[in-house]
Amino acid sequence: MAGFGFIPNDPNNPNDSSDSNEPEDNRPDFEAMLRQMQEQMRAQFEQLGINPVGFVNPFTTLFEGAAQGGKSKDGKEEVLSISAARDTAKKFVTAQGLKPIGAKELAVVASAFEISEIWLDEALSFPSTGIAPSSATRSDWVDQTISGWHKTIEPLAAGLSSAISNLLDQAMDAQAGESPEGQPPIEMITMLLRSFIGTMIATQLGQSIGTLAASVTGAHDVGLSLLDPAHPVVIPENIENWANELEIPKSEVFIFHALREGAVARLFANNPWLVSYIQSAIVEYGKGIHIDIDAIQRQAQSAFENIQKNMQENTEDSMTFALENGIFTPEESPAQKIALAKLETVFALIDGWTDEVTALAAGDRLPAIEQLRETLRRRRAAASPAQQLFSSMLGLEVSPKLTREASAFWKKIREVKSIAERDQIWSGFLPTAEDLLSPEKFLASTSIPDDLSGLI
Repeated sequence: MAGFGFIPNDPNNPNDSSDSNEPEDNRPDFEAMLRQMQEQMRAQFEQLGINPVGFVNPFTTLFEGAAQGGKSKDGKEEVLSISAARDTAKKFVTAQGLKPIGAKELAVVASAFEISEIWLDEALSFPSTGIAPSSATRSDWVDQTISGWHKTIEPLAAGLSSAISNLLDQAMDAQAGESPEGQPPIEMITMLLRSFIGTMIATQLGQSIGTLAASVTGAHDVGLSLLDPAHPVVIPENIENWANELEIPKSEVFIFHALREGAVARLFANNPWLVSYIQSAIVEYGKGIHIDIDAIQRQAQSAFENIQKNMQENTEDSMTFALENGIFTPEESPAQKIALAKLETVFALIDGWTDEVTALAAGDRLPAIEQLRETLRRRRAAASPAQQLFSSMLGLEVSPKLTREASAFWKKIREVKSIAERDQIWSGFLPTAEDLLSPEKFLASTSIPDDLSGLI
């Protein structure tokens, strides 16, 4: 997210009703300054048409429900406001235009799913989800998937909140409520960050979801289990746009995307542990988040000096308090690097498996299958849905090369063994990125020999 600007009030302006008065020692009232920042941030969100839920006085008690977006249905405090994420996403979707689904589109989707479900029965071993496939508008997609997004990203918000809490403890121990001459009290800064973190992450998530809503073709296009229970859902408007530049019958394009959506939905529905695997990796990454206190102090000192200069010169140049520039350290811990490697590999495995299953299911029944696969690869090499999301939220880059290697891996396993044994891998140890280059070696390392006498 871009940094937020805060403009200090002019102490010489008689029309300025702010209570940010200059103390007798010619130093600003920090509490009033931070309250002013709070109000200006609220105003900036309102100008964007976003409901600024979660904004409270930064000097209230730790992690109040209002500061973190309220309580969830089960009564627990929300670290990440689901309503703020949904509202922001809906604003982005509305800005891009809302197109209803007509009877013609419903019929096309129904026909595509009817065909794809039959073909998938021949190409994979996982049974249908048991829930009828359906169509969704972009707005429907946001509503249907928002809970899945919230569950997926909440560990990051929790990690940031925990890091801020730890930072506050360190600051209080180090400064004992006092700050060096000319420098804002660090506990005030950490309280401000803690107060706003839930809403800021929710807004960033909402922006990502709203942007994705204009391009994803189905509920599982990002390789995440966003529906509970998992079942196939496609967005006809986006598939229509996807097909506009192709000289391919739209019926083929719809079947292609119905195959992909149906395959991933079956994968998640029949392998619930995979959902937990992805979630645990994100949780591990979130636990490793920490905050660079030295960077905060440097930015705070710079901001304080800028305010003093502006007051002396009676100017209103904005002070940027950029939360993302230098405050959260970019260097991952070893545990975080392992978590990111797990995520990148599992996303590649899911996407590669989906590509292999789709190609096998279509066979020569879709004349343009290779052109459709290549178009998908080309577009995802530029910016796949998973890349867009996790690049902004985690800094994770899902390599198109790794996805191609995963697709070749799954195909080789199926050719050497069978469809059933290919799919059986999902219930055991998943291959690593290195394993993708040597399918036969992976099979040898995971197979149990027929004669075990030599092991005794």
